[in-house]
Amino acid sequence: METYRLKIKQISDVKEEVARLKAEGRRIVFTNGCFDILHSGHARYLFAARQLGDHLIVAVNSDRSVKAIKGSGRPIVAQEDRAELVAALECVNTVLIFDEDNPYKVIETLRPDVLVKGGDWAEEEIVGADLVKEAGGKVERIPFVKGYSTTDIIDRIRHHEPQ
Repeated sequence: METYRLKIKQISDVKEEVARLKAEGRRIVFTNGCFDILHSGHARYLFAARQLGDHLIVAVNSDRSVKAIKGSGRPIVAQEDRAELVAALECVNTVLIFDEDNPYKVIETLRPDVLVKGGDWAEEEIVGADLVKEAGGKVERIPFVKGYSTTDIIDRIRHHEPQ
């Protein structure tokens, strides 16, 4: 088995890992997303998120939750494959798949020090921001890179348009 696949864990294991890391004084960064077709915008975003702390946890939406959020034509790539691709990135320390439509329960369970979303999200719209701030953590928004979107890639493929 490729060692990067060991980064993919269940929420209970991640909770234990977070407790251990926090006891060591490590700063835990959390983000989430569909990551349906992994592209360089995702890589840049996750690299920037990792710079905000010592350990980056990425929660990947399950197939069911992607379908609920994005519609019946999504996801394009299955949850296990999306999680594996995210885990293969060097900047990512831990990956988990969650089935809810939003990551509130995951954030409530893990209590990260830093919650990260893209700059296209207003802070008041970021799910779990209240939990992180109440615990003394920070909410960070990483500037959105225009031209890098899974939806745009899917549209170009459907219309046979080159980049």
